[in-house]
Amino acid sequence: MDKKACALILAGGEGKRMKSDRPKVLSEVLFKPLIRWVIDAVKEAGIEDICVVTGSKREYVEEYLGTLPFEVDTVFQSQRLGTGHAVMTASDFLKKNSGQKVLILNGDAPFISAETIRSVIDASENSVCTVVSAEVKDPFGYGRIVRKEDGISLKAIVEEKEADDETKKIREVNSGVYCFDTDALCYALSKITPSEKTGEYYLTDTIEILQTEGKSVIAFLAENSDSVLGANDCVQLSQLNEIARRRILEMHMKNGVNIPCTDGVIIGTDAVIGANTVILPSTIIRGKTRIGSFCEIGPAAVLENAVVEDNSVIRK
Repeated sequence: MDKKACALILAGGEGKRMKSDRPKVLSEVLFKPLIRWVIDAVKEAGIEDICVVTGSKREYVEEYLGTLPFEVDTVFQSQRLGTGHAVMTASDFLKKNSGQKVLILNGDAPFISAETIRSVIDASENSVCTVVSAEVKDPFGYGRIVRKEDGISLKAIVEEKEADDETKKIREVNSGVYCFDTDALCYALSKITPSEKTGEYYLTDTIEILQTEGKSVIAFLAENSDSVLGANDCVQLSQLNEIARRRILEMHMKNGVNIPCTDGVIIGTDAVIGANTVILPSTIIRGKTRIGSFCEIGPAAVLENAVVEDNSVIRK
């Protein structure tokens, strides 16, 4: 990733179906807020200049961002007038980063990876906009990606309610992640108008404006279909937790950690565990816990920010 880039994270949603008094982006997957997963991926990809668009209950998001060991800018979207309007709210941030690429991401979709981010920015070298797509088993409800005959350029993003039967068969869908030339995005934002039906400004309208003027817009297929996944309620949040839990356990097992039965074992993203250590059922490991090699942990042990020396045995 040679070209300098910045990131804009949309985090203004209320998340009413979560039945929580906190914004949805602060809901946790493996003890870490959804938005922190996104920020960590952006930082790992080498992007330092980050702005978060807040909205409902912004004080909670701003308070959390203030605890991070690095600076993150915020802007407040006072009215919920669509994704295009959310990006307009950050116009000063975009102008400050003139001449760069800007990556636009959703703050409640935790599985976008640093590798995907770097690849998208590299792929966008010769286009003013790159739409990140994913291929899913069940595309119902997603905007379908329709490509031009060259197989690279984007022809259209067709929403479910507007798709004909043939288009509905397409399994490549819009992830909601975009990489724009900042200046082209600012120009297109100045041209979009609110929907007659909803009064909202849609970010996807900027793509149509750029295409109409002959600008290159491409679709980039992410390798991991989970990059489109978010959570609108606690059932979906549980599903995200299970996906993340399995990934983390598999990573540790591939690194030589013995987890003979994974039932009830939850390991946070920041834990470090040495090879030949055994983790027994119903064990929970949180925070920056460091566990040495040849240990036996559990069953039903709970460790948080702990340091465990080699050859230790920790029971409940």
